[in-house]
Amino acid sequence: MPLTRDDDIAALLRQTRTIAMVGASDKPHRDSNRVMAWLIEQGYRVLPVNPRITGQHVHGEYVWRELDQIDVPIDMVDCFVNSSLVGAVVDQAILAGAKSIWMQLGVVDEAAAARAEAAGLKVVMNRCPKIEIPRLGIAPVTQDG
Repeated sequence: MPLTRDDDIAALLRQTRTIAMVGASDKPHRDSNRVMAWLIEQGYRVLPVNPRITGQHVHGEYVWRELDQIDVPIDMVDCFVNSSLVGAVVDQAILAGAKSIWMQLGVVDEAAAARAEAAGLKVVMNRCPKIEIPRLGIAPVTQDG
C-alpha cells in the first residue's frame, strides 16, 4: 500500500537526496518548475526528465530524455505527469533502480503503485513534497548525510 502515515512519509523524505523529476518544465510559471526550484533550495539534487526539452538545462541541471540515461543513483522519481502516463514512468523507475515513486497532487494509479511496491519501491500518491516537507517539519538536507 502507498505510504499514508506521516512518520513513513517523513522517513522517506529524510532518506531521499536525489530526485528525478519526470515532467519537469523549463517554464517558470509551471508547478513542476517551481517545485523543482524549491526542492533544490531544500538541498535535494533534482534531475529533470522531459523528452520535449532534452539537452536543455532547468535550474542548472541537464534535462534527461529518460530515467535510464541518468548515471547516478535515483532515490525518488517525482511524477509530474498525467495519471495515464504514470504506469510507463513506474516501469522505467523500476528498471533504473529507483528507491521510491512520488505521484504529485492529482496523480493516482493504483496498478502502477502495486507494480512499484512489488519491485521493492516505496510509493506516495496524490501529494506534493513542497507541501509535505514543511508540514512534517523536515529540515533541509545535505548531500552527504
